[in-house]
Amino acid sequence: MLLEKLTTACGLPGFEDEVRDIIKAELEGHVDSLKVDRIGNLVAYKKGKKNSPHVALSAHMDEVGLCVTGIEKDGTLKFESWGVDGRLLPSMHVAVGNEKLPGVVGCKPIHLQKDSERKSVYELDAMYIDIGCDSKEETEKLVNKGDFVAFVSEFTEFGDNQVKAKALDDRVGCAAIIELLKSDLPYSVTGIFCVQEEVGLRGSAMLSKSLEADLVINIEGTICADMEGVDEDKQVTNLGAGPCLSLLDMASVYQKKYLEAIVKVAEDEKIPYQYRKSGMGATDAGKYHTGGTGIPCIGIAVPCRYIHSPVSVMHKCDFENLIKLVKAFIINGAERVIGK
Repeated sequence: MLLEKLTTACGLPGFEDEVRDIIKAELEGHVDSLKVDRIGNLVAYKKGKKNSPHVALSAHMDEVGLCVTGIEKDGTLKFESWGVDGRLLPSMHVAVGNEKLPGVVGCKPIHLQKDSERKSVYELDAMYIDIGCDSKEETEKLVNKGDFVAFVSEFTEFGDNQVKAKALDDRVGCAAIIELLKSDLPYSVTGIFCVQEEVGLRGSAMLSKSLEADLVINIEGTICADMEGVDEDKQVTNLGAGPCLSLLDMASVYQKKYLEAIVKVAEDEKIPYQYRKSGMGATDAGKYHTGGTGIPCIGIAVPCRYIHSPVSVMHKCDFENLIKLVKAFIINGAERVIGK
């Protein structure tokens, strides 16, 4: 399964090679060109039978994780977080560096903690990664400062058509664009697979200066908090209720006419959808709509529970309906709204 292959791969910011290689292999023979720019973004182009409109589909390849910052005398590793809540880390199974050395995140056992420590969240500097070495010298033969540290999490299908995996943000977007580029579309489409989104939208910042498209559809995995104890207006999205459309976030305000156009397609085609009930966070759309001469954007996403963790959960129907909606919009809606 494509999504399993993509989520199992490791691709932290600046280390997206494994993910990029999978995408390139999947798209060979299905697109007219595949190019990698100097920062590492992968751009695929597929020429359509009609010249206009030209739609770009964008997702990011990188995932959240950790980075090695030091090696201790006892052979354990110190680290910093790239987008991971420290409360998730104790006892986590991880893979270190390109060789994916197995390790675990450790901290002082609860039996030895003081009362004050038991009542507080462990700081990152109180944790370490144990890779089974007994000395600094032994560890230095295997690990370097700056090596990435990725979650280890088995892709699992369970319950009512649901999936558990790491890196659903944003391998769901990558998988969706691959499927769309393999399908028969009337117009020219550029598929963009960005690097370094999780550390400041850096890949899209570079592409936004040269991208020529009439519209960017940015595809993400996004927050889902549809659980007990969370007020309804703060649940953001609901699992199984369809792909979600963004009204605004911390980097973008999405133009109303494009939002209305994709909603009309969803309703005409009877494809379920929902709105993202939060303005928090930011996506690569924030760079596209302010780059170059400014490219209008649509933000669409698959709801993911427990996002930015090794156990993100999505509903397969949301993923499948996202692909249906984007394809239907390109075929039936894009030409009606672009340039109007």
